[in-house]
Amino acid sequence: MQRVFPHGNGGADPLFPGFRTQRIATSGAEIHAVVGPRRSGPAILLLHGYPQTHAIWHHVAWRLAERFNVVATDLRGYGDSSKPESDEQHAPYTKRAMALDQVEVMRALGHESFFVVGHDRGGRVAHRMALDHPDAVRRLVVLDIAPTLAMYEGTTEAFARAYWHWFFLILPAPYPETMLGADPKTILRAKMGSGSAGLGIFTREAWAEYERCFTPEMIHASCEDYRASASTDLVHDRADRAAGKRVTQPLLALWGTNGVVHRCFDPLALWKAVAYDARGAALPGGHYLAEEIPDIVLAELEHFLVD
Repeated sequence: MQRVFPHGNGGADPLFPGFRTQRIATSGAEIHAVVGPRRSGPAILLLHGYPQTHAIWHHVAWRLAERFNVVATDLRGYGDSSKPESDEQHAPYTKRAMALDQVEVMRALGHESFFVVGHDRGGRVAHRMALDHPDAVRRLVVLDIAPTLAMYEGTTEAFARAYWHWFFLILPAPYPETMLGADPKTILRAKMGSGSAGLGIFTREAWAEYERCFTPEMIHASCEDYRASASTDLVHDRADRAAGKRVTQPLLALWGTNGVVHRCFDPLALWKAVAYDARGAALPGGHYLAEEIPDIVLAELEHFLVD
């Protein structure tokens, strides 16, 4: 049974004026969400990536709210959502478990079907959601990723050097947690400022949220997210591939021309291999597209979601 109740801050989020904050209990976690003012029209779910929170969407959510019923959440383990205990298989942090959270959140808010846009880790959750819950997802958009299995199987030296955190965070606990926890603010700056745009794309308010939320608990949970992606998630993905299971909904992939995914992979070809209707485009930006080039991202979303 999902329960919906106001967040303890009184229902306001300064990065999302006009939105209300809620905390929704799912079958496996409690998910923090901001919900737009529009009460009618199609619903859209926005999912963030690592090491961020729902704050990544603060430039685009208010514009989307003119047409859509917008919900932006913190994935389990991130931000102000709960951080469930994990296990040896990292099952609580599989994309399957994280996707179920989000479907239950949307149902609790009255949305049986919806659009979903996912950046980075959120895109991987959206991919799994489309496979596991095809009746819930109407269309999906993934930002600056290729399918997880394809990226692991296609790893090159260039990719491993650029995405070192993929291979560092999956080391057994507590080694990554201990090293990250020694100076988390420096790690954030190194991780998020390594692109061509640097840290200048992040507003002071959003950056403060990322620093506030990068706690020891979130660090451990996010390591579990990556450990799941390198283990149990791959089991799920290989099972889908063996069964010939593909995404049936229209899928839009967007990636940055200055990003690692663009340099190391052919994103559109890889998405076409796992989805019946995949289209995509390279955009003039880096990894954090929704904060670096929000107007371009919005134009792409509106064209795809309303055509």
